[in-house]
Parts: sequence; structure tokens; C-alpha cells
Amino acid sequence: MILNRLLRNWGNMMKKIVNSEEMKKIIDLLAKEVKVKIGLENLVIIGIKRRGAILAERIKNKLKKDIPLGSLDITLYRDDFSKVGANPIVSETDILFDIDEKNILLVDDVLYTGRTIRAALDALIDFGRPSLIKLLVLIDRGDREFPIMADFVGKTIKIKKNQMVEVKVKELDGKDEVIIIDR
Repeated sequence: MILNRLLRNWGNMMKKIVNSEEMKKIIDLLAKEVKVKIGLENLVIIGIKRRGAILAERIKNKLKKDIPLGSLDITLYRDDFSKVGANPIVSETDILFDIDEKNILLVDDVLYTGRTIRAALDALIDFGRPSLIKLLVLIDRGDREFPIMADFVGKTIKIKKNQMVEVKVKELDGKDEVIIIDR
């Protein structure tokens, strides 16, 4: 009885907004839009770790095989780095190509306050001087704190500040979906 009530309440706290098939279609459409609006000439793709890097690889695979692909860890560039804890987890940035004069497609899963993207831009500039940087996000949930907007958006949603968007990818989570969770 109590377990059933807990499960029912958990279901009320969570809502799926994108399933596996919808995510595949969104990625297909985003890749086509990138091809038309930026083109593939001089293009490099860099995903923000972790899920942004996985989405970046999927976009790359939809576009063309020989586009350079990298991943970016922004941990050390966060403006809340001192609040993260005594031992933050820093993973490897993997950009093994020159970004000078390149057209960068920066990929992330969710755009919210803009702070992650600000940190990513700071990190990228440490690697060189690109010709342009365009931002692609799977989900834009609004409520920006910084004046940052995406050039390519899979889905725009409006949710309450006490809600969280969670993107799941099969490579890390065993399934592809996007859910909204009440905190």
C-alpha cells in the first residue's frame, strides 16, 4: 500500500516530454538545419561534457564523417567553482585540432541560465580564435541569467523554477528520453 502510494507520487513528480523516437527526429532535424545554415566547410563540432558531447557525436554522424569532433569539460571555468566542493570531478577536454579560424558548433543538452555556455566560451577562447561559434541545444528551458541564446534548438519548453529538465542518453543512462522532474 505504502509502496504503491510512493510510486504513484513519483509518477506525479516526473513527466516525460521527449521519448527515444522524438529525440532521434529532433537530432535529424537539427543536423539538417546546421547543414543549411552554417554549412560543413570549415566546421568543427565540440560538445560540452557529458551529455552535450554525446549529442555532438550524434549530430556529427548525421552530417559527415570527417568533421573534427571534440569534447569540452568546463568544470574549471564555472563561476561557482568554489561552491562545487573540495574535490570537484574534472574530466578531460578532448580538442585535438586547431580551432583558429574554424566555425564551431558548440553542443549542449539543456540551456537554462546561460552560465554553462559562458564557461564553455571562456574555455574555447583559451584554445584559439574561431571564426564563429554557434550554439546547438536539445532543450531550451528559458529563465536566462546571462544574455545567451541558442542558434539551434531542438525543443523549447517553459517550466517552473522548482522543476528540472533531465536529458537521458542510452550511452550513459540506458535509454534516450527527456523528463521534467519536480525538485
